[in-house]
Amino acid sequence: MKAQAAVAVQPGRIAFLTVNAPDPGPEDVVVRLTHSWISNGTEGSFIRGERIAGDTPRSDSDPLPFPHISGYQKVGMAEYVGEAVQGIEVGETVFATVSKVEGMFYSFAGHISPAVTHHSQIWKIPEGIDPVAVSGLVLTQVGYNTGMRPTMAAGDAAVVIGDGMVGHWTAQTLQHRGARVLLAGRHDERLARFQPRASDRVVNVTREDLLEAARAFAPEGIQVVADTVGSIAALETLLPIMRHNGQISSAGFYGHHGRIDIQKLRQGEITLHTPAGWSKERMDATLTLLVQGALQTLPLITHRFPAERAGEAFDLILSRRESVLGVILDW
Repeated sequence: MKAQAAVAVQPGRIAFLTVNAPDPGPEDVVVRLTHSWISNGTEGSFIRGERIAGDTPRSDSDPLPFPHISGYQKVGMAEYVGEAVQGIEVGETVFATVSKVEGMFYSFAGHISPAVTHHSQIWKIPEGIDPVAVSGLVLTQVGYNTGMRPTMAAGDAAVVIGDGMVGHWTAQTLQHRGARVLLAGRHDERLARFQPRASDRVVNVTREDLLEAARAFAPEGIQVVADTVGSIAALETLLPIMRHNGQISSAGFYGHHGRIDIQKLRQGEITLHTPAGWSKERMDATLTLLVQGALQTLPLITHRFPAERAGEAFDLILSRRESVLGVILDW
């Protein structure tokens, strides 16, 4: 069957093209998209040719992964439901992760419509919530996963490194757990989208020293450091003020430079968590918190483009010519 897709045709270039998708089978759901949410960091690194798979950095000996259809999160209407699929009806609004495609470097695709998707990668969207708010569910789940992994108690101090989407959702998750949160970033426009309580604060590290700000924020010591940008330097900067048995949760992409000195962690018996990917249990829990309002997504949207202008959307993300955070493709 034919589909429309945002195709990475070469490094740094996206084209909106007609592509081939396999005919759906008995375990598939076909979704006619209404919205998809770009994952700026992950998709950007794939489109630049920096990754070859998932969290695996590309080496010079690896092929360039083009053409491919990036992405892994979208919402739309189920227009076909295979006979072996239970719990989904034609006409219902659903969320989908990766879908099937033919003739690309990878056999899976994100920004594609109609999207032929195995039922295990489909979630029904509850009534009463804006489907756009759910269209970034995988990435929201990354923030949830990063914020849920560390061992902590209510009132403990947590520092989140990075004011991107994962940083925000990690900070929101830690707030939900009762932590006092310091969100550190480099962009006033992004930091302003965080909703701090009286016990929280934000720090722009281009103007303030991260170590001194964190020390003043938590003189008793930091229990949790969550790195969402992939900065070993920032982690090592904060190690001296982490509490004994403190927790590091790392969701950043480090490429070929992700080495950390284990002996430095051992001195404080620091635990390192490395959350990655998604699971049904975490997706379900994230969706529940979205419905409850404990996690907020719509305030992080800064740009929307018609899907056929996906090239402009990705050019904006890759060029960083203006402040950009959540980017939606409207289908």
